Amino acid sequence: MTLPPGQRAIDGFPRFGTHLHHPPPQIPADPVIELGGALTEPLTLTESDRAQLPRRELAADFHCVAGWSATDLLWEGTTFETLYRLRVEPLLAPGVSITHIVFQGFDGYRSVAVFEDAMADDVLIADRLDGQPLTSDHGAPVRLVSPSQYGFVNTKHLCRIEFHTSAPPDPDRFSPLAAHPRARVWAEERHRYLPGRVVRPIYHRLISPIRALSARGSRKPPG
Repeated sequence: MTLPPGQRAIDGFPRFGTHLHHPPPQIPADPVIELGGALTEPLTLTESDRAQLPRRELAADFHCVAGWSATDLLWEGTTFETLYRLRVEPLLAPGVSITHIVFQGFDGYRSVAVFEDAMADDVLIADRLDGQPLTSDHGAPVRLVSPSQYGFVNTKHLCRIEFHTSAPPDPDRFSPLAAHPRARVWAEERHRYLPGRVVRPIYHRLISPIRALSARGSRKPPG
């Protein structure tokens, strides 16, 4: 098995998340995904709407920017490209060109992907993992899965997708841990300003404490 530079395979798939020791967010009984931004009109996707879209299974690894990789995962859902072609393109005015896409979760977390990365053929809006519905620890009811990008792009508990014609403001651009805007794992794009090999040792040291904090916030012991 060949992993991207600086990654180490681990057993299982631990819960990691932006809120660490806090539990996953409460999900509405009838969750929806709102589509907005540079569209001629907003659109709300219900679970029934998503069920009508073509589905795909995807075998892929998951790579955390901290340096661990969960391998041989089987995701299921709808490709983002399918969602875009069938539901978003009809709502674009003539001449409008989308360059960036913002994904937001029920927990308030958001990630930004450039159009090219989001439209890769292995990017899913996923609702199942290894043959089972997503658990709250791993992004229920729906999450973004982009295997070629680090985990921080893979927004969990997805509730809103915005389509932009230019790069949206980045409040974290001056953070010491400013994330790379592309986050491509095979190019080791971990940090916005520093080479991956430089920050790799620092991130590796964070794996154990982050994993311990995240487990405290789990609604059930991680399997």
